[in-house]
Amino acid sequence: GYPESLTDPSYHAQLLVLTYPLVGNYGVPDDEERDEHGLPKWFESSRIWAAGLIVGEVSTRACHWRARRSLGKWLATHGVPGLCDIDTRALTFRLREGVTLGRIVQGAPPFGILPTLSDPNSRNLVAEVSIKEKKIFNPNGEVTIVAVDCGLKYNQLRCLMKRNAKVILVPWDHKIDVKEYDGLFISNGPGDPEMCKTVVENLKVVLNDKNNVKPIFGICLGHQLLSTAAGCHTYKTSYGNRGHNLPCTHSGTGRCFMTSQNHGFAVDPKSLPNDWKVLFTNENDKTNEGIIHKTQPFFSVQFHPEHTAGPTDLECLFDIFVDAVKSFKNKKPCVIDEMITEKLKFESTVHERPKKVLILGSGGLSIGQAGEFDYSGSQGVKAMQEEKIQTVLINPNIATVQTSKGLADKVYFLPITPEYVEQVIKAERPTGVLLTFGGQTALNCGVELQKARIFEKYNVAVLGTPIQSIVDTEDRKIFAEKVNAIGEKVAPSAAVTSVEEAIVAAKQIGYPVMARSAFSLGGMGSGFANNEEELKSLAHQALSHSDQLIIDKSLKGWKEVEYEVVRDAHDNCITVCNMENVDPLGIHTGESIVVAPSQTLSNKEYYMLRNTAIKVIKHFGIVGECNIQYALNPHSEEFYIIEVNARLSRSSALASKATGYPLAYVAAKLALGISLPTIKNSVTGVTTACFEPSLDYCVVKIPRWDLAKFNRVSTKIGSSMKSVGEVMSIGRNFEEAFQKALRMVDENVNGFDPNIKEVNEDELREPTDKRMFVLAAALKQNYSVEKLYELTKIDKWFLEKFKNIVDYYKTLESTDSTSISSDILIKAKKIGFSDKQIAAAIKITEVAARKLREEFGITPFVKQIDTVAAEWPASTNYLYLTYNGTTHDLTFPGDFTMVLGSGVYRIGSSVEFDWCAVGCLRELRNQGKKTIMVNYNPETVSTDYDMSDRLYFEEISFEVVMDIYNIEHPNGVILS
Repeated sequence: GYPESLTDPSYHAQLLVLTYPLVGNYGVPDDEERDEHGLPKWFESSRIWAAGLIVGEVSTRACHWRARRSLGKWLATHGVPGLCDIDTRALTFRLREGVTLGRIVQGAPPFGILPTLSDPNSRNLVAEVSIKEKKIFNPNGEVTIVAVDCGLKYNQLRCLMKRNAKVILVPWDHKIDVKEYDGLFISNGPGDPEMCKTVVENLKVVLNDKNNVKPIFGICLGHQLLSTAAGCHTYKTSYGNRGHNLPCTHSGTGRCFMTSQNHGFAVDPKSLPNDWKVLFTNENDKTNEGIIHKTQPFFSVQFHPEHTAGPTDLECLFDIFVDAVKSFKNKKPCVIDEMITEKLKFESTVHERPKKVLILGSGGLSIGQAGEFDYSGSQGVKAMQEEKIQTVLINPNIATVQTSKGLADKVYFLPITPEYVEQVIKAERPTGVLLTFGGQTALNCGVELQKARIFEKYNVAVLGTPIQSIVDTEDRKIFAEKVNAIGEKVAPSAAVTSVEEAIVAAKQIGYPVMARSAFSLGGMGSGFANNEEELKSLAHQALSHSDQLIIDKSLKGWKEVEYEVVRDAHDNCITVCNMENVDPLGIHTGESIVVAPSQTLSNKEYYMLRNTAIKVIKHFGIVGECNIQYALNPHSEEFYIIEVNARLSRSSALASKATGYPLAYVAAKLALGISLPTIKNSVTGVTTACFEPSLDYCVVKIPRWDLAKFNRVSTKIGSSMKSVGEVMSIGRNFEEAFQKALRMVDENVNGFDPNIKEVNEDELREPTDKRMFVLAAALKQNYSVEKLYELTKIDKWFLEKFKNIVDYYKTLESTDSTSISSDILIKAKKIGFSDKQIAAAIKITEVAARKLREEFGITPFVKQIDTVAAEWPASTNYLYLTYNGTTHDLTFPGDFTMVLGSGVYRIGSSVEFDWCAVGCLRELRNQGKKTIMVNYNPETVSTDYDMSDRLYFEEISFEVVMDIYNIEHPNGVILS
């Protein structure tokens, strides 16, 4: 959203700080391109209004198909300065206490003296950004809207014209003539509302004209001006609300929506006159977000329903405004308050609250279904305990935390099959059952029990997502029909039940095709077929796992993107995390390197996919958490929905740990019918759980394969899962997180090392478990980014990042321990080089490299994962180390005991060691000891937010453990 934000007049005379550290990834689109109304298509005004841009890291190369130049070149063209390599998180800590005056100075000022800073808010910024004379848009529109330009964004014009309104755009101080329009619109704008007394006086005249009542709609500054004209007071807020994920609750329906905002002032609802009332309230700080007249067609909102950038959840307010204008024009007055309530209301059906709940676990660990379901089931049990609901768990896996003493009230170590589950239901008589916490095993068992009418027989309510919704998402034929019914697209596919039908379907769709079993786990029995012979072989194999086979059009080489979506029974719906696969489509998401948040999507692509996710999830009636996966054409905005998982999955565990948002815990609460806005964000303790987390760091997930332990097994990876575990790393840039993750997967690897494998173009085309190291070798052999893109179809943005690492290897190898400078060393640490890696390059020992680094004073900083990008105070214990910083986020009082986790799951070391770590943490807590957990496995209970006093999501290596030890000074270390 940076092209939109920089051209938003609300940022006039402001230095804009972006909290997400990687900016400029998709470049800047063509600023000469115009829409059908002659407005710049991708921008919010005709110029950049921000006085300067401050970011953590800027992409110097634009790789997106719509990009015409890089962000830096665009800023330079407009004469706007930008600063990078700034610890924006530390800066946000300062700015959240209140906007501060600042300047960018290049070089040392003469004699060290700077002139006094002048406050831009003392100027009339609205007058500076407003047009100087009247302009008319869409002259043949059905109704006429006069829009008062206080710093209007172009998308407000587009939203009005899209609804066939003629818009007369007038300067901020234009004397408003009621006869000139059918409806009046007051835009957003910069600065202090006190500077706009002329607009307020003009609005007072209109509001008091009882003979010419016409609809009025204000946005942001327009809301504050209309409120002031109505008799309200405004005040400066403690923190301000700035971002694209601010939750606002509608007073009439109680439903909560995500909104885009940028303001530091708010309207005091206590000062509202009697004939006005509150329309929206901020769910976090309870500040006013909108007012509406009780009888007249006047309303305004503090947020930006026109979005750009940001969510489109409440763009419907433009529908209501224009419909009201049409009604009044046709002498059919309407009540806007009733129209908004009608538009936003939702008839929810909530089950009677159960007294006892049965939870189905996932059983024995298998490829595609491992410790993540121990994590989700444990959170589900905790959520039920909080609500004073008795829990009965069925899980035969003795190596899990959820089956340990102190969690579920009763545990049955029995197979998760319909026969055994029915016996438990008969004995325990639960009134509710949770099916979505035990993976595909629990889901399939639940579907069988429903078909056999066992739940009906014993009067057991299925909590959360209805069984029919689960069937609809798992049955590919029904899924495709339901998705097409709402105007969305799945890849051309056919559901067949025999090899002969598969061959006919493939001919109709056209080779290559992908074949996969329905209702299967981890892509079991799936693969790509280029011809009939390959398809026959695949079909025989797939039909042995399931009685339904799906034949899909192959979209190999497209981007794969997924969203984790949460919805409650009252239709409040959010996307908690979006993730992008580094590997293109064709590799199962469980086999892929995954990055959160997505790195190469534009604002339009991000919200296009988000809107579709919410639309689809609502259509299927999912309650709780689910995952939606997309195939996105890398050269256009064309996309297909691949699938929806109407349950918690491995991606859910990753998303939960990546964002700090406890997905499984929240999903369990929602299954009881509790509404999302009433659940507190357990990380901040003050904000609501009905929000979309802000990430100011980059997360990389890499799977681990143990293929070397098997004879004759193919090392190729594809649509069927072979990985036995995964790691998650956190950094302030991609290179830092990526290199950390490679070391986490295999402690014998130093990072993105170009010396491990030889170049093999076949291995680049057909990925194997070691493809990344072949890629590193190719970059060392001077393969171009373009050539590697042709071979791998990995997005050029990622390839550029890989090239940065390999190029820096060459820089390090050209120096030695006597000539290496502090600058070279700190740059290496910033892009994820370990001491051991640096030592190998400059030919010294790891201990010598560490000593050298410490002599230069180069040590890591501790940063928090707080879900709100430091915009709100949060006492979170979720931590990581980075060299891309200037300050620690917290203090270190000492007196902790440090526990080292077991790291990545592998054959021979799995969930049983997480059980050991959790048992250790619990006993230390019972002994009154404060604990530090160090682990990097997102599938584990030990990395849950409430298991330890401090959690370091970090490598378990000599270097990192010693760094944490030196920072925290614990009393002792336990190797669990």
